[in-house]
This record gives sequence, structure tokens and C-alpha cells, in this order.
Amino acid sequence: MATHVLENSALRVEIDDRGAELCRVYDREGGCERLWSADPAVWNRHAPILFPFVGKVVDGKYRTGGREYAMKTQHGFARDREFACLEQTAQSLTQELCADEESKRIYPFDFRLRVAHRLDAEDARLLHIEWAVTNEGDAPMYFAIGGHPGFLVPEGARKEDCFLAFPGRERLRYISADSAGFALPDAVHELTLCAGVSPCGETLPETWIFEDGQLDAVELRRPDKSPWVTLNCAGFPLLAVWAKADGPFVCLEPWYGRTDDAGFTGELADKVSEQRLNAGETKRYTYSIRFHR
Repeated sequence: MATHVLENSALRVEIDDRGAELCRVYDREGGCERLWSADPAVWNRHAPILFPFVGKVVDGKYRTGGREYAMKTQHGFARDREFACLEQTAQSLTQELCADEESKRIYPFDFRLRVAHRLDAEDARLLHIEWAVTNEGDAPMYFAIGGHPGFLVPEGARKEDCFLAFPGRERLRYISADSAGFALPDAVHELTLCAGVSPCGETLPETWIFEDGQLDAVELRRPDKSPWVTLNCAGFPLLAVWAKADGPFVCLEPWYGRTDDAGFTGELADKVSEQRLNAGETKRYTYSIRFHR
């Protein structure tokens, strides 16, 4: 397993071949880490890519094409597979994962997933992420894909004293998940914001799932409400916010697709925001992260 380094005047970024996972962002100007350390005592990931599932499937089983398959792991399997490095420069990296006999036993589609990380050429504090999914088979393919980056709060700050900002919004709707991790779509909650801002402490220990493309961006802000991290996710139908009560980080998660509804018994094609690719088709999904000074 290799770790690849991208850097410029402001940031040093490290990406593993395992899961094509962003595993470190060091702020060279601020002299501090910006990404969660993956401490296994709290949460053993940094920023996993969720594919070809986001969340869980009921009873560890799902159905497609009239057949039932087992998917025992949460968030699919790409986060635990070795990606091949296709191309690297000082400020960009492209990695690839393709279907194989092992993957087809639990996910019957011929896929190619390419993941690109790129530091912006003009804004040294901006990181772009792109996922390109291709259906290499001869029948329609169904999948979900999402990001799960965990951002450290500023050094010396308590998470509960930081804020989440939802630019341009004063009110949002969200759903949450039950104790088993399945969505409760009939229990819609309303989040009322003050100048687009909500205290981080209100997210704990709950998961917020914002559906229907309500958000183009979300920010983690310092205790003085100045921006710390901005995640831009225009076009994504879902965004989740999740945190662990005992970890100094907040996950801001752009998704296409999500965990099963509690009690769901339908096929992949029936899932919320499930993606479909026809034979030979490719779709690209992009978001960006700005690490403010």
C-alpha cells in the first residue's frame, strides 16, 4: 500500500491507495492538522469513499435483477480495497478501482471507479475531489456514492463551541437514522438557523440527513463564527452531518444515495437517490473543500 503526497505553498495532502482515501491534510501556513487522525478508539477512518452503497442495507441483504445478494459491511466495499495509481503530479492524483471476481460475488456489476484529488492552481487552500463511475457491463447498473471526510476543529477549541453554517438558508428539513443506522423518512425535523448558523453542539450524537438538494455548501466555523472549513457540494441531492461525542471532529458528507429506510424490502432501483448507469455510460461527481486560514 502506497501513500501519495500532493502539496503547494499552503497545504500538504496525503492520499492512500487503500480506499483512495484522503488521510492527511496538513496546513503548512497554520502549522496544524486539518483532518481527523483515524484513532481506532473513536473512529478508525479519515475520509472514506462510500461505494457502491451509502450506509447499510436491511438485514445485510439487497436485491437487484430479481436476485438477492449479501452486503454485510456498511458503506459498500471500496473504502477497504486497493486502488491503482494511474497518474500523479505534484498537485494531482488519479486512482482507479475495477470490478473483479471478489467484488462480483457481492455486487454483480462490472464497474470502474476513478478518484481524482487535485489542489487548485489559483487558490492554494482549495482541494477538488472527483469520482468518475463507468458501467463496463451490458445491462443497467445501480449504485450509490458519497464522501465521509472528518474535519478536526481548530486546535484549542471545543467542538461544542464551534458552529455549522449553511449559507443562504434560514430553515432546513432533515431526517435522522434509528439506532441500527436506517433512515426514518416519515420523521422529518426542522432546523431553524440564526443568520444561517447552528451551534455544533446541537448535532450530537445525532446524524442529520438533508435531502432534496437543499444545500450547495456547508461550513464548519470557529467559536468566533469565522470560517474554518467550507465544503462545496452543488448538485448533490443529499448531505449529512455526523460526529462522535468523544472526538474533536465533524464529518460533512456529500452523498448520491443513502442508507436503507427502516424495514425497506425493495430493489436497488427503488432506493432514494440511487444512481443508474446504462451500459458503457460514465457519470462524474465533484465537490471541493476549502481549508480557511
